Amino acid sequence: MFDLDKWAEIFASMRRHKLRTFLTALSVWWGIFMLIILLGAGTGLENSAEHNFQDDSINSLWMYRGRTSQDYQGLPAGRRIQFTNEDLEMIREEIDGVEHLTGRFYLDRRSIISYRENSQAYNVRGVHPANHILMNSKIKHGRNINQLDIRDARKVCLIGEKVGRALVGKNENTIGKQLKIDGIVYTVVGEFGDFWEGDTEVVYIPITTAQSINQSTDRLHQMMMTVGDATLEESQEMEAIIREKMALRHKFDVNDRQALYINNSLEDYQEFRTVIGAIKGFIWFVGIGSIIAGVIGVSNIMLIIVKERTKEIGIRKAMGATPGSIIAMILQESIFITLIAGYLGLLAGFSLVYGINYLMVENDIELEFFRNPEVNFGAIVSALILLVLSGAIAGLIPAMKAARVNPITAMKG
Repeated sequence: MFDLDKWAEIFASMRRHKLRTFLTALSVWWGIFMLIILLGAGTGLENSAEHNFQDDSINSLWMYRGRTSQDYQGLPAGRRIQFTNEDLEMIREEIDGVEHLTGRFYLDRRSIISYRENSQAYNVRGVHPANHILMNSKIKHGRNINQLDIRDARKVCLIGEKVGRALVGKNENTIGKQLKIDGIVYTVVGEFGDFWEGDTEVVYIPITTAQSINQSTDRLHQMMMTVGDATLEESQEMEAIIREKMALRHKFDVNDRQALYINNSLEDYQEFRTVIGAIKGFIWFVGIGSIIAGVIGVSNIMLIIVKERTKEIGIRKAMGATPGSIIAMILQESIFITLIAGYLGLLAGFSLVYGINYLMVENDIELEFFRNPEVNFGAIVSALILLVLSGAIAGLIPAMKAARVNPITAMKG
């Protein structure tokens, strides 16, 4: 039941000690405000990292050739490992769990690509059809390079959006246009986009075409594959098997990490999640620490209030007030101050976090390590529960002290 007289006394006490009440509320306000700001910043960091991981397939293995660092079976260190088409076929046929597989052949230099009077220098890469899956790119117009292009070594190309805008024009359809790449005419069959616009400054051609114009070589510079829904442990097992088979084929020590480097994107993603989890834990630690400091401030103020009102509490008890009613009165004041200050801290924190988010969206600002700061609903509920508990804890010790006041001693004082 709502006791109007009791609340009138609480407000009267707060009015008599405006500065003390303000400073008490400020400590709680600051704790909640900092918690919301830190949670928003943590989410912005997490969103940015998650966005960056979308650039390539997370469930992928990337293989890079290197040089041997150890002598092996009479062969000297320093040998360059050369990938071949046979290596790619070995992985396709002998490694279980491979979902999509592609090799890459890099032309030795940036190629001069021209369309009519426009000419630019871009990287040209020979690839298999699965390359766009590994790169997590999207075909915007036309089609991807296909198996017929590979089989017949066709002179077709898949170009990035930035290449199309620079050579053909921003609003022009690039499909079917003929580009000259180092003097050889290629027909554009598709145009792709990517999460990173810089990755669209590339031209892809069938890998067999790239190999044939380089003296019919069967060499590959890189191999990549996705591992489907394999777990981290399963992908690491696949990585170990590939390393063993490649070491046998190319005659290097299986433990020679410089001869063959394999990047496991699942490992990178797991490490990222671990770091983000640690950062979130630290954020909650700092935020809760700030709230605890505020709670201690509220508790100290309530102890002072109880001391000042000792005589009044004694009179109340002499007139029949129960210890429960005394405790309720002190707790109500403590919770009220905490809730009001905490609620204002929540509003201020949300206003700042979403104000920054709004400005970033409206002004098309993208920061590499900070993206879409926000605070989720679960954090709001947790903060509100924390507020109520904080207010109750802050007032509990003073309330218990007030309940133990001896009415006779109090009135004598």
